[in-house]
Amino acid sequence: MTTGQGLRIAVDIGGTFTDICILNETTKELRVFKTASTPDPIDGVMKGVADARIDLSEVTLFSHGTTVATNALITRRLPPTAMVCTAGFRDVLEIRRANKEDLWDAYKDVAPPYIRRRDRLTVPERIDADGNVVLPLDEPAAREVARVLRARGVAAVAVCFINSFINGAHEARMKEILEEELPGVAISTSSEVLPEIFEHERFSTTVVNAILRPVAGDYIGRLSDRLAEGGLKSDLLLLHSGGGVMTAKTAKDFAGRLAGSGIAAGAIASRHIAMLCGYPNSIGVDMGGTSADVSLVWDGVSRVTKDWHIQFGYPIRFPSIEVLTIGAGGGSLAWIDSAGGLHNGPQSAGANPGPCCYGNGNTVPTNTDANVALGRLGTDLAGGEIHLQYDLAATAVKTGVAEPLKMQPNEAAKAILSVANANMADAVRLISITRGYDPRDFALVAFGGAGALHGAALAKELSIPTVIVPPNPGVTSALGCLLVDIRHDLAQSYLAPAAKADTAEVEARFAAMEQEARERLGKDGVPPDGMSLTRSIDMMYQGQWRSLSVPVPAPLTSMEDAVAAFHELHQREYNFRRDDAPVGLFRLNLVAVGTTPKADLAEHDAGQSLPQPKSRRPVDFDETEQPVDTPVYWRSDLPAGVAIEGPAIVDQLDSTTVIPPGVTATVDKWLNLILKISEA
Repeated sequence: MTTGQGLRIAVDIGGTFTDICILNETTKELRVFKTASTPDPIDGVMKGVADARIDLSEVTLFSHGTTVATNALITRRLPPTAMVCTAGFRDVLEIRRANKEDLWDAYKDVAPPYIRRRDRLTVPERIDADGNVVLPLDEPAAREVARVLRARGVAAVAVCFINSFINGAHEARMKEILEEELPGVAISTSSEVLPEIFEHERFSTTVVNAILRPVAGDYIGRLSDRLAEGGLKSDLLLLHSGGGVMTAKTAKDFAGRLAGSGIAAGAIASRHIAMLCGYPNSIGVDMGGTSADVSLVWDGVSRVTKDWHIQFGYPIRFPSIEVLTIGAGGGSLAWIDSAGGLHNGPQSAGANPGPCCYGNGNTVPTNTDANVALGRLGTDLAGGEIHLQYDLAATAVKTGVAEPLKMQPNEAAKAILSVANANMADAVRLISITRGYDPRDFALVAFGGAGALHGAALAKELSIPTVIVPPNPGVTSALGCLLVDIRHDLAQSYLAPAAKADTAEVEARFAAMEQEARERLGKDGVPPDGMSLTRSIDMMYQGQWRSLSVPVPAPLTSMEDAVAAFHELHQREYNFRRDDAPVGLFRLNLVAVGTTPKADLAEHDAGQSLPQPKSRRPVDFDETEQPVDTPVYWRSDLPAGVAIEGPAIVDQLDSTTVIPPGVTATVDKWLNLILKISEA
């Protein structure tokens, strides 16, 4: 059992595996464990803790990335929730922006709202756009609404009044009435959750937050109890989409921030590893069993967006690390359409039945089956916990793709992987080239259980010169949970031309936001000297509605400097600027960070020689017409400083790295594999 020294634990739950990272604070030793995910994620967490023989009483930090909130929104297994709106505005949620995900698909409808129309109730009240009360809140009507909701047995309520972003008094009073009449029911108000203009986005975000509060509350409560029973005395920290962590108490109030939690962890770890290796510009590709998540870092900073959703039509406006997800994973199915075209994903075999080589009854070939058939992937996964059957993989590729397309089996397997790589390359282009970034200026961080299998081929497709494979690719997302701070994002609308903005008023608003931020961090147990506050203003050319976030100093003394910075940022993002055009202020933002202990990875001395391969096997590469006899190394046997000339395979507990012919891999002092792509 791991005892006697302070431990930091990170747990990341995926659709196929639950990954656990264990960092010893004294020795800096990093250990990893994988266990199969379970229907109840908490069982998977506790099983992983038990398998890793962790003494929870020795744990000083327990950080967790969870997909519980995301899955609840996708599957719509949601608690009964209601919405209380200003009279006449109950349908804002359903009208949306009147747009479609696919403009030309007349048969594909947007998913229905998370809350049915019958559960969207109204009360008379009205505040105008300047924050003045036009019609006071009708309190008898408010109590009648509360009576109806009590009879319906709702578990949560979202209160969304028009123009409450500028004056939240009516929402606050409505919340008081609901709390009096509905004890124990979670109440979320839009003026607290997202005090911003644009009612659809504000209403939608508040509904997501309200609907997830019972889900998150139940999950966090049960997990906290199980961990406490096991001996955990430290706080449980949960990763949120913005790239920070929240305490369990904060997560119960702002549960909407847990949507996208697990995805952000991989992006954080990818950025950290690339920076360690000296690459401030990096693209992370986290390829797991079901999907691939692509993120981008420029000059050491992850791209952050407020324009995202779990289901199209229902935006979530909390800040989130920008991650593009596509259906390309180890379990993605290869299939042929009616015109004879080969496709890959987004359908997936999942964890059960899984790829054909698992032997659980699936007969449709997957990316994993193609890699097994080509010899790139061995027949054991997760340290021998899962045995892969080569014959089943080869048969599936032959019958599912080779025979229908009249191809040789090895050509069919390569074609399956080529389509998967092309899909991922398109995703990388979307997040880089379409935003003005050249992939050739980046390093590619390939991780996830399947990322290292495809990293070199993907880099060649995009002309990226360097691929970084972390020491533990399959659990890198879990490592990301050890690299984050407690973070709160505060914002409020401020609509004014920059030329007429009152700097003193803006400074006063920032000061009020900073006071609230310090109170939030104080409740999280962060001491004053561990708090860091960063300001920014969202600005735009007047007449536009898409804004850019411009960092500003504290205290703010000059609006002219902020406008000049906006012009420069606009030039970088869109390759043009209009210095003579008036600039408008849209929103004031504050990022409040409470520092937590970080994972400090051990450095290793170089000087040892390359060990003998543990075995050899025939492997068919894209660069070869026939399988070639290829050395297979065990990752933990490779010391810092050694170089491997491809072709070669590097196996380990949680992943397999393919080093094609013509590619050179070196091991750096943090035991990352650095692949140099000669073609790039």
